[in-house]
Amino acid sequence: MKQISTFWNWFQDNNQTIRNISSETPKKQKHIFFWLNKHLNYYCKEIDFIIVFPKNPTDKTKLIITANGNPEYFKQVVDLIDKAPRLRTWIFVAFIQPVEDIEKIMDALDNPYVFQDITITASEIMFLPLNCDETYRKFDIRIYLKNYHMHCNTKTWREAIYIIMKDIFGEKYVYEHINFVQLAQLPDNEDDLIHLHDLQFYIDIINANQGLK
Repeated sequence: MKQISTFWNWFQDNNQTIRNISSETPKKQKHIFFWLNKHLNYYCKEIDFIIVFPKNPTDKTKLIITANGNPEYFKQVVDLIDKAPRLRTWIFVAFIQPVEDIEKIMDALDNPYVFQDITITASEIMFLPLNCDETYRKFDIRIYLKNYHMHCNTKTWREAIYIIMKDIFGEKYVYEHINFVQLAQLPDNEDDLIHLHDLQFYIDIINANQGLK
């Protein structure tokens, strides 16, 4: 596709400038990001990028292309990454991948997330399934949160939960398996609740029992 070639040709011509953006002035950084976003939008306006800079300057810089969880644009993400050039200092990744250490979460050793006035750790989040759409194999779940009633901004809570879920399971997995998330206050009795970090295990068990793969 011509738009894909156009994007990657521009990226190759400017990849060193993009990679060294942290050493630029804020004004120059804004300019570089503007043109990167502009050229990506020429290909598809509904997808975005994330750049992950390495701690060690000799390691590769990572460019993540994300569909923001919208499955209608998963193909555009895959097609773009499939045509990515081989560059010595870059690695190109389709979708936000899991970054959290499940074992740390299970041992409650994970670092807290801070969103505006919300501080939460993934290890303290619980859930219960509500129902499953067997046609699309997607689940509705209820997420239980500590101090949920102390905050009235449900949108911020919901965005925070989706970010945490993508960090644990990856963007593609979350949007392929989770249809709807309802939020609720964590009850005093947690005996019947399931830890969020066990979500993938739970879904695998349900699918196996239903003969789904």
